Amino acid sequence: DGSGAQARLVAFVVPADPSAGLPPAGELRGYLAGRLPEFMVPAVFTELASLPVTPAGKVDKAALPAPEASRPAPGGDGGYVAPSTPAQELLAGIWAQLLGVNQVGADDNFFQLGGHSLAATQVISRVRAVFGREVALAALFEHPTVAGLAGVIDAATGVAAPPVVPVARDRRLPLSFAQQRLWFLNQLDPESAEYNAPMPIRLGGALDVTALGGALTAVVARHEVLRTRLVAGPDGVACQVIDPPERFGLPVADVSGAVDPRREAERLLAAAAAAPFDLAAGPLLRACLVKVAADDHLLVLSAHHAITDEWSAGIFRRELDLIYGALRAGEPDPLPPLPVQYADYAVWQRAWLAGDVLAEQLDYWRQQLAELPVTELPADRPRPPVRSSAGAVTGFAVPGEVAGRLRGVARESGATMFMTLLAGFCVLLGRYTGARDVAVGSPVAGRGRAEVEGLIGFFLNTLVLRADLSGDPSFGEVLGRVRSVALGGYAHQDLPFERLVDDLVADRDRSRTPLFQVFFSYAAGQAGQGAGQADGRVAPGPDPVMPVQFDLTVTVNDAGGALGGALQYSTALFDAASVGRLAGHLVGVLAGVAADPGVAVWDVPVLAAGERDELAEAWSGARAGVAGIAGAGPGSGVDELLAARARAGPDVVAVVAGARCVTHGCLEARAGRLAGYLAGLGVGPESVVGLCLDRGVDLVVASLAVWRAGAAYLPLDPEFPAARLSFMAADGGAGVVLAHRSVAGGLAWGSASVVWLDDPASVAAVAGSAVAPVVAAGGSGRLAYVMYTSGSTGVPKGVAVSQASLVALLAGMAARPGLGSSDVVLAVTTFGFDIAGLEVWGPLACGGRVVVAGR
Repeated sequence: DGSGAQARLVAFVVPADPSAGLPPAGELRGYLAGRLPEFMVPAVFTELASLPVTPAGKVDKAALPAPEASRPAPGGDGGYVAPSTPAQELLAGIWAQLLGVNQVGADDNFFQLGGHSLAATQVISRVRAVFGREVALAALFEHPTVAGLAGVIDAATGVAAPPVVPVARDRRLPLSFAQQRLWFLNQLDPESAEYNAPMPIRLGGALDVTALGGALTAVVARHEVLRTRLVAGPDGVACQVIDPPERFGLPVADVSGAVDPRREAERLLAAAAAAPFDLAAGPLLRACLVKVAADDHLLVLSAHHAITDEWSAGIFRRELDLIYGALRAGEPDPLPPLPVQYADYAVWQRAWLAGDVLAEQLDYWRQQLAELPVTELPADRPRPPVRSSAGAVTGFAVPGEVAGRLRGVARESGATMFMTLLAGFCVLLGRYTGARDVAVGSPVAGRGRAEVEGLIGFFLNTLVLRADLSGDPSFGEVLGRVRSVALGGYAHQDLPFERLVDDLVADRDRSRTPLFQVFFSYAAGQAGQGAGQADGRVAPGPDPVMPVQFDLTVTVNDAGGALGGALQYSTALFDAASVGRLAGHLVGVLAGVAADPGVAVWDVPVLAAGERDELAEAWSGARAGVAGIAGAGPGSGVDELLAARARAGPDVVAVVAGARCVTHGCLEARAGRLAGYLAGLGVGPESVVGLCLDRGVDLVVASLAVWRAGAAYLPLDPEFPAARLSFMAADGGAGVVLAHRSVAGGLAWGSASVVWLDDPASVAAVAGSAVAPVVAAGGSGRLAYVMYTSGSTGVPKGVAVSQASLVALLAGMAARPGLGSSDVVLAVTTFGFDIAGLEVWGPLACGGRVVVAGR
């Protein structure tokens, strides 16, 4: 029926025996639970004498009665069970108030009633305030019924934190930890608008501007933080300075006569959102009323994040609506005074987060974030040395069918939709980065005290949540790990992110945000977020594109049906097309895990069918072959491509090294003779030939000769340590080594036969050898070379690269960015690195020229 944060399935049932009626709801639910997925088991059963039908004989859904909405279906098997203890009665009242239901029983399940993680946090806050007991958030997940949690409360002996109380205003009022960080960042860049918080409000119908101005004045007078400035004292330590209440100015901009009034209004909104704030001079809240039409206005509100957050924006809209309605009707302000203010909370936070409490919180996060990895998404451009706040947004949608299955996965796993979606996002991050350990930032409301739930201010905190993807886990296993990490984070959410950064980050890197680079946010029917909309007059306005704070921010909005989402990204790193693909991949991953929670995370489908075809065929060259390289066909080796070039243009210069210049025809002839000489030494298919040569023409000739002989070469850079070269030659199985005595004369090659290409006798022997013919040997099945890793993590490891892989690389470069017969490429990379293959063979295969740089 769509109520609450999660939709509830309703069944209308006609009993087979009308005289007996329906069995108890619990019995029906148990029967269906054994035959249907949990998300398809109805939460409400309504008995009908008969089903209404249309004239055509089909069920008339419009004529079905509304399901009994007094309360959702109970979580137990025996129907409604009244609370039986004082703790149960109090707890049932808390749930009913938070979830907006009329009646809650002892056996009702919090999450089946529509609860979610944010509401769970509020439950714990209310428990603390009502019972004076400290109960972990995890207890609600482990004991989700009223009776179960009441038992935990009765057994709890923990000492609750002291309440937030008013403090005298004749003392110095400190900044909260969150405010302190924003103040510090503002000192680094006073002109930045990165932490501006626009709060546009759409006002429909006839507008009473005087009443609106009065309502704004009343809201600002009610919340001291809206009249607060952040001012550095004589000692350099900033504090809160609260200005006295006064009439709040409301300038009016009339754009109704513009060619496109709405676009002009949004331009003014964007300009207001981008204007920096002076934290010391204030004010930190600005307003302008934009008249779009006689019955359409946009209230452009903009505040600095130091005095507000998203929850606060909802409070602002709701209170503005209530007071505006009262003033317009000639009634007094209907809101009672606030018991405490944000400055009182800041004093409380500073006093409470100290000593043992601070030590316990820090110990948890130090252990949780030990050896924290950097989650680096593949970017379209290098990361700038100083992080850019330029960004853009792209949207995506998860179909209602997939969202419904995800809700079922969440319920069956004892998790929330937030945890389920976060787990899916972490799977995508793992697939994108190849990492088995990913870190994501996520917001929490930071309102764990009942006293501050109605306050405007900057309470928002950030948690760093890690997802363990190690091993070969199923999605269900990863969800369990994410659930455990999230519950632990919720239990230690009081430690401000700013304090955590101070403790864990010794060296600040201005190119990225500390501790995490991607951010994930989920919103679903959160209390305090929606404004009261009397007669539909007050509603949130359009959101301007704001500066980005992270590489990527994913926001998912859940209204009970399909999921709507947005990806805000850094345009300094990513192109719109790349982020659009990522959004599609996220939807694909969520659909995959929703369909089969038991799927291994490394088997979750990521690419769409069209993308798989593009990657497997078009991009790999399987469909296009080696288009752009003359003489190439399926299975061609690089040596065959060069032979074709020599036939087409034997006098075209191929290699230049210092004063030496070799044409394509000469290169082929020299390589052919050396290949014939190698064949006499027993070199052939499956052979590996070491190359320890100075940079120059001989190195190119020798490499091509090894291929002509059917073998693969092993680059042995003579500047490498002797022990490493000996290890590589032996480990790579090089039976023959082609070398220059001038650079490798003092090296030992074990049992390998050494051919000194700068020795006159060897030169004469090679020159007298028969030219080995060019044979189409099926290049796709042959090795091109064996290349060793740097060995920085231990012993160097040999990597075998096939002719097919090298040809595909050359074909790709010939197509994009493009290599042709007129191009000249400077080869500067050591032959022991992969890029050398592109530098040397790329231009030669395309009929161009390579210039080999000396050492």
